[in-house]
Amino acid sequence: MNDDRNSLAIALFSEVLTADQMVRARLSKVLPKGMEISHFSVLNHLAGNVGERTPAQLAETFHVTRGAMTNTLSKLEWAGYIHIRPDWDDARRKMVAISPAGRQARDQAVGSITPLINQVVEKLGDERVREALPILRELRRQLGS
Repeated sequence: MNDDRNSLAIALFSEVLTADQMVRARLSKVLPKGMEISHFSVLNHLAGNVGERTPAQLAETFHVTRGAMTNTLSKLEWAGYIHIRPDWDDARRKMVAISPAGRQARDQAVGSITPLINQVVEKLGDERVREALPILRELRRQLGS
């Protein structure tokens, strides 16, 4: 039974990793020029949340190092997509917010990836996607703890 479970686990993770690679490759091709998936992810997160976030909070949200997040934020700030300001209550921290240009870039990116993701959902079927979402969410929660 242990070998069956090992095979099942390996098959699951193999499919997830392969799907991740394929999604990233396809998204990279359709995102606006110069935008990376990490840039889109941060902009999309900031656009969906009210208020500012610290770089540390963003790093935790995306399960990356603070250094990796700082690199992404530097590129986004250089592009004018985010504003970074000092935290008025704690000078050691910074606060990050999406700029109007960042919202526009995020919206443009959503427009460029929507046909791709809609095509995938259409091929799979709405019902199968609805059935898969709870399982994928639970997998994400299990891996996040």
